[in-house]
Amino acid sequence: MRYVFLLILGCLPVFLKAQKAATPPSKPAYLQYPIIPAFPLTLVDGHSITKSDLKRNEKTMVFIFSVDCDHCKHLTEEVLKNIDKFKKTQILMVTPFKVEQMKEYYDHYKIQNYPNIVMASEPTRQIMYFYDLHYFPGLYIYDKKQQFVKGFEGTAKLDSLLFYLNK
Repeated sequence: MRYVFLLILGCLPVFLKAQKAATPPSKPAYLQYPIIPAFPLTLVDGHSITKSDLKRNEKTMVFIFSVDCDHCKHLTEEVLKNIDKFKKTQILMVTPFKVEQMKEYYDHYKIQNYPNIVMASEPTRQIMYFYDLHYFPGLYIYDKKQQFVKGFEGTAKLDSLLFYLNK
């Protein structure tokens, strides 16, 4: 009886490992559903939009930012300095902060002067969960059919973004 107990005890780690291997790790929602998410977003003027309001047949870069993130501010400045390189891309800048806080960012960077940039607020933070975002900024590139191409979390180089946008 003691040998049977020892045999079972000895096999237990192998059995547990087999059980663990049988459960695949879950992928973030943006990889399970590789299209632009349809969350309602609020523009600076208070109007709501969804992905159906975006331009069709145009590449899209979803830029998730925090209004108080230095990396986000730096990247915003880089994009604006090189906006001509993004002329065939619609840029959807989304923040999980409230519209009032977003408006300060919008006004500071004069986003109204850039017709290919749409800035919106999504304070429910659903977008953060969708992209499983832990660090700002989050950058997600979609092709002309709104299919996911590449994602970046944290600091991203402009050249890397342009590489995937020009593929």
